[in-house]
Amino acid sequence: MHADGGIARVVLLAGPSGSGKSYVARRCGVPVLPLDDFYLNGDDPRLPRVGDGPATGPNPAPVDWESPASWDATAAVAAIELLARTGSVEVPHYDISVDRCTGYERLELRGARVFVAEGIFAAEIAAACRDRGVLAGAYALRRPRGVTFCRRLARDLREHRKPPAVLLRRGVRLYHDESRVLTRQAALGCRPASAATVRRTIIAAAGTSTARQTALS
Repeated sequence: MHADGGIARVVLLAGPSGSGKSYVARRCGVPVLPLDDFYLNGDDPRLPRVGDGPATGPNPAPVDWESPASWDATAAVAAIELLARTGSVEVPHYDISVDRCTGYERLELRGARVFVAEGIFAAEIAAACRDRGVLAGAYALRRPRGVTFCRRLARDLREHRKPPAVLLRRGVRLYHDESRVLTRQAALGCRPASAATVRRTIIAAAGTSTARQTALS
């Protein structure tokens, strides 16, 4: 909590996978909470399966990582509220290549009044953040589908997230699904906007165009 008794507020940044949410958030001069670190571990029995197939047996169905049910919304909201009210929170670090949390880091606001929480499922918690009085705004990053496809594939290959053939098939599927994703995020309360608009809005909400340092230790 700030010295005057106020709390910080969060700007949620959603958007299709590969649209540049992390890139834009890091250039707004405010602390950033990566929501993709709140995925469930790969052996969690709560994970949804493609086509509602079996999770066990000789031919288990693949995990549906595009489903919000693969993500711990409750933990994400709790972390956002704690960070907003106390200025500090311990957050998980999730390694997509092994499908699990591999450690924790402390995120400090250091007096910042606004921070960004970004991730593909950010829209899922817009209502919860609003109900808790910590929401400053919610946006869905919108780019041309071809740009998003290329950005996503280049990132995933660079980070060795999965085998190349898997990444390419996933990229094609997400390309065709992008309009539906944006429509859902808008319905959940995230306003579709360009990268430039999102950045200007967040900087204005923070009241500064000077980058603040976020402490991770």
